[in-house]
Amino acid sequence: MNEKGHIVKSFDTDLTEISNLVMRMGGLAEAQLAMAIDSLVKRDSELAQQTVQGDGKVDELEREIDNMAVRMLALRQPMAADLRVVIAALKISTMLERIADYAANVAKRVIAINKLPPIRPSHAVPRMAQQVQAMIKDVLDAYQNNDSDLAMQVWRRDAEVDESYNSLFRELLTYMMEDPRNIGGCAHLLFMAKNIERVGDLTTNVAEIIHYQVHGHEPEKARPKGDETSFATVTIDDKAEGSE
Repeated sequence: MNEKGHIVKSFDTDLTEISNLVMRMGGLAEAQLAMAIDSLVKRDSELAQQTVQGDGKVDELEREIDNMAVRMLALRQPMAADLRVVIAALKISTMLERIADYAANVAKRVIAINKLPPIRPSHAVPRMAQQVQAMIKDVLDAYQNNDSDLAMQVWRRDAEVDESYNSLFRELLTYMMEDPRNIGGCAHLLFMAKNIERVGDLTTNVAEIIHYQVHGHEPEKARPKGDETSFATVTIDDKAEGSE
């Protein structure tokens, strides 16, 4: 990640290694989310359980990054750009660990929802997840290439995820109000959608950290947000209510 060399060559090695660890962790977190969504599409509880169990590997990498960062701060006392590389690795690893946690949460919901009859709106959750998965891929590319422009493109795309979440939220509420038998399954889908929306937020956080790593300050503009579910209302017609 750091382009200039150092008198102590092992410091260059450490900087490269901690960045590589972050990329490995990011790849695992990305794979965890993909597995969780795949298990939803295929109604595969075994794959969902594998996703839940795989969360421990991400936790192990976070601890490894934490330990290495502390050692580098204590022994190398990095400054300026070098310090930002270490701090960014620490912060990003925390975001990635939480992304993997949300993926595990989705997988746990899959196991529960597979015990219920299929629900028609379930296709909308994977569609929303595709947006977030693309954001994760691009933000990891931005980190690997120290590309703040690409990171900011990801940063701006979070509003699109929020819009998808708003739409899905209203759709699921409508299904629940039309037929109480849908409530259990739709509630699980709502939790999944919220977890995926939070992954989008965390990915945006990573983009901000990359911008900080490159420029030494966070983005000047406020993050674009579009989650309106706190104010959402759903209107059902007389027929849905059972009126004549």
